[in-house]
Formats: sequence, structure tokens, C-alpha cells
Amino acid sequence: MLVLSDISKTFHPGTADEKVALSHLSLHVRKGDFISIIGANGAGKSTLFNAICGTFFTDSGRIILDGKNVTMMPEYQRAKVIGRLFQDPMRGTAPDMSIEENLALAAGNGGWLSHVSSRDKKAFRDRLSLLGMGLEDRMKQPVGLLSGGQRQALTLLMATYHVPKLLLLDEHTAALDPGTAEKVLNLTRHIVEDNKITCLMITHNMQSALDLGNRTLMMNNGQVIYDVEGEERTRLTIHDLTEKFRQFSGKALDNDRMLLGVEG
Repeated sequence: MLVLSDISKTFHPGTADEKVALSHLSLHVRKGDFISIIGANGAGKSTLFNAICGTFFTDSGRIILDGKNVTMMPEYQRAKVIGRLFQDPMRGTAPDMSIEENLALAAGNGGWLSHVSSRDKKAFRDRLSLLGMGLEDRMKQPVGLLSGGQRQALTLLMATYHVPKLLLLDEHTAALDPGTAEKVLNLTRHIVEDNKITCLMITHNMQSALDLGNRTLMMNNGQVIYDVEGEERTRLTIHDLTEKFRQFSGKALDNDRMLLGVEG
């Protein structure tokens, strides 16, 4: 479904600020995979997502999405089939527009009330009710007035309104308090599983990396150093993951958020 073949990316090459962000990385993602990605800061996780989305072009290698070579495809074209959520709940929505107008944008109606039919409004209410946050009764409210958790849940709903070929979650619960983060993660699980969405999720929460989805990747220095699924994955603990990191990277994991298994 998604095939990355030997992709590399170096920022500021030939300068004192040269940074190898991705190094000959190859990855095969099957249709329906829900993959959690972990790694220390600077491991290349978000850079990997940027490469997939087309935020920049890789220096080498190929990116194949659903059988199509998108390596040199502009970001705005890839965005038609790739959904993405960021760590910042303020991204992904238009804060001065209402919930209804934001959903109209996601549905492809232009985002203006004149284009929103009664049928659309009922569809919006039905989808919002699935969030369990009461937003279906606040559709005229500007999105900028929502809490971080409400906004992130809405963004998730918008990103999957039309089921994308690929959903990328870039630490999308990291800015939320633990209770809200758990609610958004549960919502994520249901939406991804119910719609059979192929999904990659970056997380600092090592327990979530083991509990959610069917596969876990570990990154370091722009490479995938560990890829586990199936029975082996079900037996792993957080301690096992830290030992795997030491084994494959040659150094100890020193990210407190990951070691403590917390998201925010």
C-alpha cells in the first residue's frame, strides 16, 4: 500500500548545519496496517511523515502510495488522499469558522453556510455525536473556542470525513492532558478500525505504541531499527522496548516522556 524504497534526506548539505534526517530508509506498509512509531527526539519520525506528505522532496529513493509513484508529486496533490494530524490542536482547522463550516470544508462544500444543505447538517450532527463531546449541539460555535481535546477530536473527524488512503498521526495527543489524551486515542482506535484505514502514528507513549494497532516501529538516526508485530509484539513490555533500543542503537534511551510512558 505504501512502499518507501531507500529514501534519504539531508538538510543544509555541505554546511556547518548539515543534518542527515533520513538515511536509506525502506519500509513496506500493508493496506490496513495500524503502525505506531517511536524513537528519541531527532530520530527522524516527523521528517518521515513530511517526506510521505511531500512537504519536501527526498534526495534519493522512491515513494509509492497505493501503486502510484508519488516521489515527485506536490504536497497539495498528495493531501487529497493523505490525512494528517499534528501535535498542536490549533492546526488542521479554521479557528474563526464554526464547527459546521469546518465540517463543510472537510466534506468538500466550500465551507460556507449557503452551501450547507439540511442533509449536510444532519450528517454533520450524526458524525459529531460519535465523538461523545456534545459538539453536535454547538455547530455554530467558532472552533477557536473549543478545548484542545475537542478540537483535536474534530480535526480527526475532518481528516477522516472522506476515508483517506493513508492517515498520519504526528503525536496528535501529546499536547493534551492524560484523561483527554486517552479519550482521543480511544476515538482514534475506533475510527481507524471501523473504517479500516491504513495508519501511521508517532507517539512518545510506549504503552500506546504496544497497545494500539498491529505493528510497532522504532526509529533512530533516520532509520527504522526495529519492526515488530504479531505474537512477538504482544509479549513485549516497555522495559523490553528500552532494551531493544539499547541493543539496536548502541545507546540508552534517555527520553523521560518515553520511559515514563506518558503522552503529554
